[in-house]
Amino acid sequence: MAAMTTGTPSRADANRRRILDVALAELLRDPDASMDQIARAAGVVRRTVYGHFPSREALIGTLVDGAVEAVAAAHAAGREGAADPAQAVAGSVLAVWEIADRYRILVALAQRSVTMQGIRDRLAPVRATCTELLQRGLDDGVFVSALPAPALAYVHEQMLFGVMEAVNDGLLTPEEAGRSAAVTVLTAAGVPASRATELVAELDD
Repeated sequence: MAAMTTGTPSRADANRRRILDVALAELLRDPDASMDQIARAAGVVRRTVYGHFPSREALIGTLVDGAVEAVAAAHAAGREGAADPAQAVAGSVLAVWEIADRYRILVALAQRSVTMQGIRDRLAPVRATCTELLQRGLDDGVFVSALPAPALAYVHEQMLFGVMEAVNDGLLTPEEAGRSAAVTVLTAAGVPASRATELVAELDD
C-alpha cells in the first residue's frame, strides 16, 4: 500500500526556502553578497545553493518573483472594500509600500540581472488591475488626466520605482515614503493635492 503523504515539506524544499530567506536578508545587508556568502549564512555548502539556483541571477530572479507575488497580494488587500477609486488607489499604494520597502534594494539589484523589462513583465497582472481601477476613476470623474488609463497605470508604476530609488539614494526616508508615494500617485491622476493628502492621512492613521 502506498505511504500516505503528510504535507510536510521535504528537506530539499526546506533548504530552498531557507536559502531564499537568507539570500534576501544578505542582499539587503550587502547588495554585492556572493553565492559563497549566502551559502555560509544559510548554513549550507555552496554546492547546495547551486543545486537549487544555477547562478546568482537565477537566485535574484526567484526572489523577484516572490516579491511580485507579495506586491500583488498587498495591492489586492489594500483596495479591498473601497468603492471610491481614489480611496482604492491610495489604499493599494499604502499597502504595497508596507511590503515593498523590504524589497527596495532587491529592485535595484534586479535591474542589473533581471532587467527592468523583466520586472515590468512580471508586474503585468498588477498593472492590468490598476488600469481597470484608473479607467473607472476617469469614467466617474474622480480622476482627470490627459493620459489614457493604460498609460497612466504605467506612469504610476514608474513613479513608485522612482520613490524606491529616492529612498535608496537617501533623498527620502522610508517612514515618509509610503504616504508621499500615495499622494504623488493620486495627484498625478488629477486629484487635488489637499484632497489627496487628506485621504492618505485618513487611510494611514
